[in-house]
Amino acid sequence: MLEEIQTVITELAEETKHSVVNLFPITSGGRSRETPGERMPNASGSGSGLIVDGDGHIVTNNHVIGDATEIEVRLSDKTRLTAHVVGKDPDTDLALLKVSAGRPLASARFGDSTGVKVGQWVLAVGNPFGLDQSVTLGVVSGIGRENINLSRYENFIQTDASINPGNSGGPLFNLRGEVIGINTAIINFAQGIGFAIPSNMAKQVIEQLLAKGRVVRGWLGVGIQPLTAELAKKFGVTEGGGVLVNEVFEKDPAALAGIQPGDVIVRINGVVVESPNKLSRLIGTLAPGATSQIEVVRDLKHLLLNIPLTERPDSPVLASIPRIEKLESKLGLEVQESTAGLVEKFRLRQSKGVVITKVEPNSLAQAEGLREGDLIIEVNRTEVSSLGEFTSTISQSRRGDALLLRVLRENRAFYVVLKPIN
Repeated sequence: MLEEIQTVITELAEETKHSVVNLFPITSGGRSRETPGERMPNASGSGSGLIVDGDGHIVTNNHVIGDATEIEVRLSDKTRLTAHVVGKDPDTDLALLKVSAGRPLASARFGDSTGVKVGQWVLAVGNPFGLDQSVTLGVVSGIGRENINLSRYENFIQTDASINPGNSGGPLFNLRGEVIGINTAIINFAQGIGFAIPSNMAKQVIEQLLAKGRVVRGWLGVGIQPLTAELAKKFGVTEGGGVLVNEVFEKDPAALAGIQPGDVIVRINGVVVESPNKLSRLIGTLAPGATSQIEVVRDLKHLLLNIPLTERPDSPVLASIPRIEKLESKLGLEVQESTAGLVEKFRLRQSKGVVITKVEPNSLAQAEGLREGDLIIEVNRTEVSSLGEFTSTISQSRRGDALLLRVLRENRAFYVVLKPIN
């Protein structure tokens, strides 16, 4: 039985390696980053690619080609060709190239990455350290990995199949010889932890780059942040049971449909949303003009809103606040009336509210990430446009009650919970 398994793996390795290529971006001087005739074991700037059709289209990582417009491509039979860039998508770290070989090229078959299971065997094929057509065997260690900070839209497959410099842009195969991922990164300080972009995400990007040369995504028009335990309690939901809307951008789809700051988005088209990353990814997979069904929790009530999306702008406004460990200390805030001078000094886009003029060291305010120049615009879901309103609203809170603040910092808003010590 072991010999039969070995035969399957060796035949798979032989079958799949012909669709994998070695890539060397060509510098402005007209030469590839690796000097011809000098094969360095760890050639800087080199990477792998995957032939996706017989016409010579090749998918790879965007970071492999960088700003190059031409790339030297080396096929498995040592043929050297020059590819040009069809299109790039930095948000998923993918790029599409095209070579003209004068003959049909061996291409890979894509599988359905939604069927990937933790523990299944996979093969990574690429050119690590300049070593052509290297094959490594491993298992899928995890799925749905996000918050790795490698790209905007993250839903990585984690694998222990050896991925090294030069593997980037190469394929991750299942035992049927289907591509289930595009290898993209490793964690430098940890062995056996590599990440691949799921094939379904890659296919969607490839289709758009083929058709338009760029990727067009849907846009909802909200600022979002994760639900901490304290925020979830304030909004009457479970921790991680949705994504908190902290800002709604004027004239964008969410605003026109009636979404409000303080709404908790729990589902998009029936799919549960547990994190800001997943919300962005789900909306990003929809085309502009598509209608998305958004389920929100508002004042403990569930609402269903059908919202037509627009096109995501090139430089969207992002809103989030990191989770920071709390410190047991006093509130530690000093505020004053907003003035034109303070608005200009801290580059605020509005003047209604109270400006934080001091944050004491080791205070709860500092622990929650508040800082001088932040503008408090709501307290416990009540708008405050002046120092008087702020003081009045604070005075209505009972001693020891947690305060829910909505804060504006330059061009973004976010919620934060401050829990005073009794």
